[in-house]
Amino acid sequence: MDKKIQIAAIAIAVVFSVLVFTSPDDPIPLPEPRSTPENDSVTIIAENLDKPRAIAVSDDRVFVTEKDGIIKVIQNNLLLESPLAVLRGADVFDGGLLGIALHPNFSTNHYMYVFLTYDEDGILWNKILRITESENKLVSADIIIDKIPGSSFTNGGFIKFGPDDKLYVGTGTVSDDSHLPQDPDSLSGKILRLDDDGTIPDDNPFDDSPVYSLGHRNPQGMTWDSDGRMFVAEIGRQNDEINLIQAGKNYGWPEQQCSGDNFEDAILCYDPSIEPGGILFYSDKLLNLEYPFVMASMGATNLYQLDFEMGLESQKPILSGIGRIRDVVEGPDGSLYVITSNTDGKGFPDSMDDKLVRILK
Repeated sequence: MDKKIQIAAIAIAVVFSVLVFTSPDDPIPLPEPRSTPENDSVTIIAENLDKPRAIAVSDDRVFVTEKDGIIKVIQNNLLLESPLAVLRGADVFDGGLLGIALHPNFSTNHYMYVFLTYDEDGILWNKILRITESENKLVSADIIIDKIPGSSFTNGGFIKFGPDDKLYVGTGTVSDDSHLPQDPDSLSGKILRLDDDGTIPDDNPFDDSPVYSLGHRNPQGMTWDSDGRMFVAEIGRQNDEINLIQAGKNYGWPEQQCSGDNFEDAILCYDPSIEPGGILFYSDKLLNLEYPFVMASMGATNLYQLDFEMGLESQKPILSGIGRIRDVVEGPDGSLYVITSNTDGKGFPDSMDDKLVRILK
C-alpha cells in the first residue's frame, strides 16, 4: 500500500499521551498522524484488523491473531482474504485468541502455537494449541497444555520460543484478589517453560512442573538479550514492570508491586501505568537504534527504544501518531512489524483500524 504514516524522530524527548475522559455519546477521535514529506520509512501493510493481539513473522509471511479467534495471514505484504484458522474462544473483554509463536523449525515442520481463552461450564480457562498449517490452511490442532486458570481481564497470553528452543508462556491472575500467583502448584500468574510438544523439560526449576517463575500479574511481552537473559513486561494494577526473569524466582504479585523486601525487584517500574505490550531485543543494524530494546505501549500510544537497565532516561519514541500499539516483532531483514490496538475497547479507532505497520528504516 502507498499510504504512509510518520515515523517520530528518534532524538526527541519522551512524551506521554494525556488521558482524555469522554462519554460514549461524545467520543474524541485520535489525532491524525502528523504529515511529513513522503518517504519509505514506515508503511501500512494491512488495515481493518479486528482486535488484533499478537504477531509472528516467517520469511515471507506475517501471522496476526485476532481476539475473536481468527488467525490472519499477510503474505508478500498482501492480506489474504481467507484466514488460516477460525477458533472458538471465550467472548470476554481481555481473553480469546491471544498470543502466537512459530516453532524454531517452522519452515520445515509448519508448527505454530496459540494461546486461547475458553469457557467450560461457566468457568474460564486457557490452553495452548499446536497448529500444523499447510499453504496457509489449518491441517491439525493439538492441545499441548490445558486448564490454565482464566480471567475476563488478566490472562497474560504472550508466548515465545527462547534461545534454548523451549516455549515460554506468560499467564495472568484470575483476579487482583487471587493469591494463585503465589501458589507454585497453580498455573496462574506464572512464566511457564515447556518442550515443543508440551512436556516438561528436565531442567525446569520445580520438579515435574512447567512453572519457571511465579508471582506475575499480567505478562504482555518477553524477549532475550544477546547474553540469553530473559526480560518480561507486565501490566500491573497501578504500576507496570519490566522484570529480569530467573528460574525459580518469585516476583511478588499480589504481595508486592515493583519492589519490596521479600521478592525479586523489578528492574524498571512505571508509575503511572503505560500499559506495555510486546518487547524485543533488537538484533539487527538496519534501523540504527541508539538503545537495544524496543517496547510497544498501549497506554502511552508509542513504540519506544530504551535500555531497560539504564531506565526511563534512555526511553525515546520510535513511532507515534497511530494510537495504541500492542505488539512488535523483528522481521528477518531487521525491519519492525507492529500492530495497533485501537479496536480493543479502550481506544478511539478510525475507519481503517486496526493496522499492521512495517518500519523499514
